[in-house]
Amino acid sequence: MNDAHDLNLILDSRIPIVVLETHEEKRALQLLTRVAVKRACSLHCWSVTEGINHLGFGQKIGGKQDLCDPEQALIQIKQQPQSAIIALCDFHPYLTNPTVVRLLKDIALNAETSGQTLLLISHALKLPPELSRLSAYFKLSLPSEQQLEAMIREEARAWAQDNGGHKVKTDQQTLQQLLSNLKGLSFDDSRRLIRAAIRDDGAIDDSDLPEINRGKFQLMDMEGILSFEYNTEKFSSVGGLHGLKDWLEHRKSAFLDTAPAQDCPKGVMLLGVQGGGKSLAAKAIAGVWGLPLLRLDFAALYNKYIGETEKNLREALQLSELMSPCVLWIDEIEKGLANGQSDDGTSRRIQGTLLTWLSERSKPVFVVCTSNDISGLPPELVRKGRLDEIFFVDLPDAAIRQDIFAIHLRKRGQEPQTFDLARLAMSSEGFSGAEIEQAVVSGLYTAAARAQALSTELVLDALEKTRPLSVVMGEKIQALRHWAAERTVAA
Repeated sequence: MNDAHDLNLILDSRIPIVVLETHEEKRALQLLTRVAVKRACSLHCWSVTEGINHLGFGQKIGGKQDLCDPEQALIQIKQQPQSAIIALCDFHPYLTNPTVVRLLKDIALNAETSGQTLLLISHALKLPPELSRLSAYFKLSLPSEQQLEAMIREEARAWAQDNGGHKVKTDQQTLQQLLSNLKGLSFDDSRRLIRAAIRDDGAIDDSDLPEINRGKFQLMDMEGILSFEYNTEKFSSVGGLHGLKDWLEHRKSAFLDTAPAQDCPKGVMLLGVQGGGKSLAAKAIAGVWGLPLLRLDFAALYNKYIGETEKNLREALQLSELMSPCVLWIDEIEKGLANGQSDDGTSRRIQGTLLTWLSERSKPVFVVCTSNDISGLPPELVRKGRLDEIFFVDLPDAAIRQDIFAIHLRKRGQEPQTFDLARLAMSSEGFSGAEIEQAVVSGLYTAAARAQALSTELVLDALEKTRPLSVVMGEKIQALRHWAAERTVAA
């Protein structure tokens, strides 16, 4: 994208007010200078600390007067009409002042004869309704892959100069992943993250990628609606789910190396018993694919004001696209899309927003929805095309329960081979992965209290004292398993 060309088109249209939302004020002013020189147009810049500064040729505005006050500055601009581009930096706090708004409107209405164009530069700015039809929004382009590569080379050369000519260590695969993860960031933000990655240890390797993702997400804060999951997992930490693991392995390269002509995997629905490992599987997908994991919190999404909930969802989905390629985890989706009649239609509007995005998204965002009850979800959500497959995460069988015991024992510094795993597996019929983990934890507590080592007998005792969910809610669990038997794919 050619920023100068696009801005010139707006100026040629004689739109009197142009809004430029950016954190890169310096870059915006450099662009304005180039455009003003090419158009042989006078350029001025106002800020509350400097007043009106003359940045080019042509007549000055205001002479020697102190014009730091926004009202006085606009009065001078209005009284001294001349063909010029006038940049107003950080003007957003003053748009609640009726006098300021009226002065801006007066200047805009007279722009056809005066030749003045007001350009409002701020990190975020919303014009009042009376000015909206007199304005246009302009956005600075984001760096291309070639520009990001050039930026990396520049920062690598700078580091080498400061460190005796030593070269920055990296490999082509990591470099490509870094370039992919930096997409969606501005020039300044990209440079800061690149510099931090290089100057940390003089290398760009796999350890830098999570830090880049965290930094990128922090720059796009969503106030708890969308959270960055710092701790992902490996599939070695997940017992069973062999069907899901194979399915994901077959689609890994298609998702990470998608060419324009290829169909990109969209996502999966993980349905199953509570504690069966659905959330763990979502974390493992991101960990194995080396992608940032974003979690959408429906509880934080809802807002008492009409329209704000849908806006929050749209912003969260837009952010996930800016973070792409990534995994978007929507946990317990049925709670956010419940067909309630007492929410003024918010649930239905949320459904519509989400369904439209699932169908039309073009960025590589792999969606993982987890659910304990699919009956409350709209059929449009679970059809092929929006999500690729529905996997049912069932209670683990004896062999998988052995693996789960081994995983949790190893995680807590125990040697699995010193335990009778087969006996533990037989005694934990009907237990979920989470319940098996808690049995191991309970056994460790008992061992510590008795000042002895953890043993098979202590874990068996913990199992004996536990009533699993498959017993406590046996009817409901059996109904879910029966429903899923012919309608889903076994994970």
